Amino acid sequence: MKKVRFFRAAALLLALILVLCACTKKPPQTEAPTGSAPETAAPTQTPETQAPETEPAPGGEWVLPADETGKAADSDVRSRVFYEIFVGSFSDSNGDGIGDLRGIIDRMDYLNDGDPASGKSLGVEGIWLTPIFQSPSYHKYDVTDYYTIDPDFGTMDDLKELIRVCHERGVIVILDLVLNHTGNKNPWYQSFRTAHMAGNTENEYYNFYCWCPKSEPKPAGRVFQPIAGSDDYYECNFSTDMPELDYDRPEVRQAVLDVAKFYLDMGIDGFRFDAAKYIYLGDNKKSAEFWTWYMEELRKINPDVWTVAEVWDSDGVTNMYAPALDCFNFTVSQVSGQIVEAAKGASAARLMSYTESFINTVKGMRQTAQFVPFIGNHDTDRSAGFLPVSQGRMQMGANLLILGPGAPFIYYGEEIGIKGSRGGSNTDANRRLAMLWGDGDTVKDPQGADYPEKNQVKATVKDQLADQNSLFNYYKKLIAVRRANPEIAYGDYKAVTFQNSKVAGFTASAATGTVCVLHNTTDDEQKVVLDEVGLASLKIASVCGAGEAALSDDGLGVLTIGPRTSVVLR
Repeated sequence: MKKVRFFRAAALLLALILVLCACTKKPPQTEAPTGSAPETAAPTQTPETQAPETEPAPGGEWVLPADETGKAADSDVRSRVFYEIFVGSFSDSNGDGIGDLRGIIDRMDYLNDGDPASGKSLGVEGIWLTPIFQSPSYHKYDVTDYYTIDPDFGTMDDLKELIRVCHERGVIVILDLVLNHTGNKNPWYQSFRTAHMAGNTENEYYNFYCWCPKSEPKPAGRVFQPIAGSDDYYECNFSTDMPELDYDRPEVRQAVLDVAKFYLDMGIDGFRFDAAKYIYLGDNKKSAEFWTWYMEELRKINPDVWTVAEVWDSDGVTNMYAPALDCFNFTVSQVSGQIVEAAKGASAARLMSYTESFINTVKGMRQTAQFVPFIGNHDTDRSAGFLPVSQGRMQMGANLLILGPGAPFIYYGEEIGIKGSRGGSNTDANRRLAMLWGDGDTVKDPQGADYPEKNQVKATVKDQLADQNSLFNYYKKLIAVRRANPEIAYGDYKAVTFQNSKVAGFTASAATGTVCVLHNTTDDEQKVVLDEVGLASLKIASVCGAGEAALSDDGLGVLTIGPRTSVVLR
């Protein structure tokens, strides 16, 4: 039996890494929302009660591909590993305590240093910036001016430089574009309000926002507030500070199209669309029709525009939008999602079968459709709170996310195990805490945050960069393995399950070859026979996780996988 063992020398591990390269809204809860609340109640989050960690738990050492079959090939440029940055909490360049664009530029060597063979940076291939436009709030989802970078975050020149730096390193940049509503300080709304106060129906902004006369009954399930100085009411389902745009008006559609064109012309690669299903309250059909129109127009500007929509709902709803654009997959995400279910020890079979079905469904609607999974984001409790690093659960979740198809999204700080939950204060600020750099960065937690410091991970980025067994280095190696086996991201996906075994995975086939990824998410060693599923000819390329893997040489391909371990075969 050939046994694949761990490399014990960090230098040897690094050397092998070098070989790799080749409108239905939910009204706000207790604070002004960020356009991302689902229509139904959010899943119950797991309280963080475990003791704080003093250092990252070992994640195991892995075998990485060291031959020609492991070299990266050209892949579908849409199948990238993305990194969501909550800008105000990431990195502060000027000492005011607020993260900014210059801070992101300064941290690009951490995210992607432009040299895949260096083995030093995380290696992400795309970044999503939460809203950067002028706004009075810390979260910036109530836009005052789409054409001005908020002074807290920098300048338009800073954005242009960030785009340039990212593109030089093969990283694409997408902006969070909030189109369902604006802030009430937006000049569009101020002009709308002035027109209603004067009763000036000829004003071009008179019908820019959804409104109704005081004398008429308000539509059920919708929230309206008086327009000061008039007898009319404006619609504001998220917050009184966030009036709803009226997308029945051609001038409104043109205005938001102009915004996107401005940034596409600047070099932005695409957008994340906030609260996409809320364009028409309670009418997904009309909202989806809007996005079909909008995407057709965007593709006239840039045929390769990269977009993803937040449609926080079941697949039955998100599939209504799939013919127009990709949507984040909420079925696999969050504490109640299938990734976490499997990472906690259940068989990955359900996740694998679901993924195959989902991909087939959306590609049947649009051939270029993409699977866009994530575990957590700025609107969910931090995943390290319910996937303990010390138990290897966070690492297993990362395996299931990154060693999978499509365009997975990592939430900033996830890679070092930052924790944070709404908690007793019921504030989303606790989900958006300052990145823990450990090198003197002056970025601070956002206003309203009160997450207990005693519960927070103690090992900073600086600590974890120096520790080969850290969670950061685990994520870095996973992304390297994915890059070395690009078929994982974009190949023809087929779920793989075995009789009498909790091991499950998938094959991904493309012109460059076939890769198989198998996951043992349990706490026990598992054995499977590759010949049972017609894969006996494959060999181990990478082992990722807490355990070892061994493959027999008897022609049957008896594969032994250690607990909480994933194996990549070619």
